Amino acid sequence: MESPKPHIALLSSPGLGHLIPILELGKRLLSLHGFHITIFVTTTQASTAQSQLLNSQTVPGKLTIVELPPADISSLVRPDTAIEITICIIVRESIPALQSAILAMTQQPTVLIVDIFGIDAFEIADQFQIPKYVFITSSAIFLALTVYVPTLDGLVVGEYVDLQEPIRVPGCNPIRPDDVVDPMLDRKHERYSVYVDICFRLLMAHGLFLNTWEDLEPITIRALREDIVTFTPPIYPIGPLMRSVGPPIAGRECLDWLDMQRTESVLYVSFGSGGTISAEQLTELATGLELSQQRFIWVVRAPTKKDASATFFTSGNGHDDLSEYFPDGFLTRTREVGLMVPQWAPQVEILSHPSIGGFLSHCGWNSTIESIMNGVPMIAWPLYAEQRMNASILTEDLNVAVRPEILPAKGVVGRKEIERMVRRVMEGEEGNELRGRVRELRSSALKSLNEGGSSYNSLSQVARKWEMSDKNMRS
Repeated sequence: MESPKPHIALLSSPGLGHLIPILELGKRLLSLHGFHITIFVTTTQASTAQSQLLNSQTVPGKLTIVELPPADISSLVRPDTAIEITICIIVRESIPALQSAILAMTQQPTVLIVDIFGIDAFEIADQFQIPKYVFITSSAIFLALTVYVPTLDGLVVGEYVDLQEPIRVPGCNPIRPDDVVDPMLDRKHERYSVYVDICFRLLMAHGLFLNTWEDLEPITIRALREDIVTFTPPIYPIGPLMRSVGPPIAGRECLDWLDMQRTESVLYVSFGSGGTISAEQLTELATGLELSQQRFIWVVRAPTKKDASATFFTSGNGHDDLSEYFPDGFLTRTREVGLMVPQWAPQVEILSHPSIGGFLSHCGWNSTIESIMNGVPMIAWPLYAEQRMNASILTEDLNVAVRPEILPAKGVVGRKEIERMVRRVMEGEEGNELRGRVRELRSSALKSLNEGGSSYNSLSQVARKWEMSDKNMRS
């Protein structure tokens, strides 16, 4: 008779950037190790894209998805409350529902895994006396900076962005002050103190999973593993984890359009599930794409005067008529070479299509991994969160992307520079070299995930620990 398997509980905070890798980790634990998996999802009533993703999931027998009821946070947030704070509040207010859901389970979880915004759920793990892990759904350098922030907080006087020298995280490549994560841009803002608190509490975890792999960030992973940065819980690079290609949730028409295009002839333009650009920048981008004379598929949202993450909680919503935002005649002139997709598109299916030759991306970590895993070079266009650091990795460490001279978050990138970047990626020797390097990374990623690979072994190591713990608990 087969021994009972551990029951792993995972908690995702709102947003596709956290939900997708959490879902994929749960599926991988099930497929490789046969564990029972329950994924708790904190929800909002606003995000159509998140609802579509959850409704599209084919859930195996030993995997259960539980959507916690949306928490009423109307009295706790303001219209200008930072995204990071809002997410933390949503998770915090969902803790009672999580507690009730776990109490109702027939088998108590062996382990609780949360993303970085779910650290308030540590109290639930402590209550049930089970180990608590954090899944860092971003890069190793993001984790290194995060765990080093409490030290920096005591060392640095004034604002990080005013520093004249790069920020030195021990054992890691230097980080430009302009590339720090959003909460570090203003130390007087409430979200900075919230971030520092998360940095401290992160170190209370029993282990940290990373959605990266050894060959992608070897220097940083070594610094974390050998406690060169600071003393950290054990780290487990288990990536890349990304949603597999499947029947598209929506947007079949854009795949039909791609079927009619030449191999590697189309630039995919998307700013992620929640990113937006200004009206002025939208005009420059449209004009630059037209000047480049390259084919493109563009996921478009209405421009906003708010911050670049203004649609984080409402991705997939909104009206489809965006024609008023483009330069006069643009849609008519580009009708044969461009396809405009309002609000949302099936990104993994698009990036895996043979017609795609480049990706103008906001450099969210999910999008970065999806591009690498499909061998697609990038134009790095970071907007918010940790995306500026991701862009630096792609352009300077890995050399699989180009980026504008001006930081998009600080100013408008002009049409001529956009034209040049598009041509660099889509045409000629430089484009071919970028494609060659990103395909090498793809090969290393696949090797790491296969049996005997570094990510496979890393996940197996912690899985054996859980099985032993569960067996001892039962005996």
